[in-house]
Amino acid sequence: MMVDWLFKNVTVIDGSGGPQYRGDVAVAGDRIVDIAPSLNVDAAQIINGAGQVLAPGFIDVHTHDDINVIRMPEYLPKMSQGITTVIVGNCGISAAAATMKGAVPDPMNLLGEAQHFIYPTVEAYAQAVEAARPALNVGTLIGHTALRNNHMDNLFRPATVSEITAMRNDLREALKQGALGMSSGLAYATAFESTTEEVMALAEELSEAQGVYTTHLRSEFEPILEALDEAFRIGRHAQVPVVVSHHKCAGAKNWGRTKETLAFFDKMRAQQEIGCDCYPYSASSSTLDLKQVTDEFDIVITWSEPHPDQAGKKLQQIADDWQMSMLEAAKLLMPAGAIYYNMDEQDVRRVLSYPVTMIGSDGLPNDPMPHPRLWGAFPRVLGHYCRDERLFPLTMAIHKMTGLSAARFQLPERGLIKTGYYADLVLLDPQTVRDVASFSDPQQPADGINAVMVNGVMSYGRDKHIIGRAGRFLRRQSQSGKE
Repeated sequence: MMVDWLFKNVTVIDGSGGPQYRGDVAVAGDRIVDIAPSLNVDAAQIINGAGQVLAPGFIDVHTHDDINVIRMPEYLPKMSQGITTVIVGNCGISAAAATMKGAVPDPMNLLGEAQHFIYPTVEAYAQAVEAARPALNVGTLIGHTALRNNHMDNLFRPATVSEITAMRNDLREALKQGALGMSSGLAYATAFESTTEEVMALAEELSEAQGVYTTHLRSEFEPILEALDEAFRIGRHAQVPVVVSHHKCAGAKNWGRTKETLAFFDKMRAQQEIGCDCYPYSASSSTLDLKQVTDEFDIVITWSEPHPDQAGKKLQQIADDWQMSMLEAAKLLMPAGAIYYNMDEQDVRRVLSYPVTMIGSDGLPNDPMPHPRLWGAFPRVLGHYCRDERLFPLTMAIHKMTGLSAARFQLPERGLIKTGYYADLVLLDPQTVRDVASFSDPQQPADGINAVMVNGVMSYGRDKHIIGRAGRFLRRQSQSGKE
């Protein structure tokens, strides 16, 4: 038998969470065709991976890369971390199935300008992804705020019955065309006035399609237990799995409360399917939000339309310079972006370690000074938390980035190193893998990611350049379905 690629003498961590083993892995076309302790086959290319780990390509379940994967198909920030699949359309905002009539509302402006929203259906978005040939695979959720913006003249109120019907029609069509599910961003002002019943009605569409409901909770601050309860009620009502996005307890008064939130997860997981994702940092990043302006923790401005010269400065410093309150300064800076140092490290560790937590970067690719998670989230878990801090074994870290995520988002034949599965693979050095991106210098590729393969095509190597583009648009499949 002749194969295209043969990985020899690698330590295989297969993504299942099970034990690692030494072996050879053969790839032909876009599939893994054989795995054995030793393979004696002819191969066009042989990689001796002694001392290195071969893992499934990482799946970034929480991204805002919707438009960037089309505009910048090489997509170095993600490929350089070993990420081979991104899930877009999170936090209620999606480029797919969104139509702009005027200015782009916050936080949809995180994705791009009005002229970039040219994908009124999932099919149109899928065709654009396929035509761009990005280096990685892309699957999309449909944003609740995007649906609201399609049909409402004012986002700062609840939707009417007829508007909900129109949104349901959009969502049903999107799911038919392969959307993975629906996301909401209920904390944002553009969705905050929506009722629980509005979201429940939309979530009903997910049930028949077996889609997933992901949510940026209505609050990650003091009312977090009520917000979690709302999310779980929506899931139970529609009988669909719930994924809590970037689970955290934000705000100094809230620190330490992941003990309570995760106990609530435990209780509710006994009766319904629940998961969450998390990024491995104690600072968050989003648009500048007046509700989050406080002197309890540092807030750093990453961009500002009216005052671009203030990027990189602390909000408190800007307010002092301008001789006004932080709130007054924030109003003058808007629209703007910010990094909020609003989490406790022990909470981050607790959530990362939780059994159903997946890894998601939540990076904002259009920020001129992005949070380092855009380039560093996955290697930071592998290097800092797994190897250096020994928070969990490497087999568990990789499971949280691969097998767990593929199962949760119904990506068949991905997320595991298994014969017959797609050859999305990453070769890494477990001793040297680490995030290099920092808050002061965030656009830095990781160390220790030595080769990344997507659909059987070698796409990234040690010289830290993209060398292949073989990504595909991934449509939702029922568990028995084929891609």
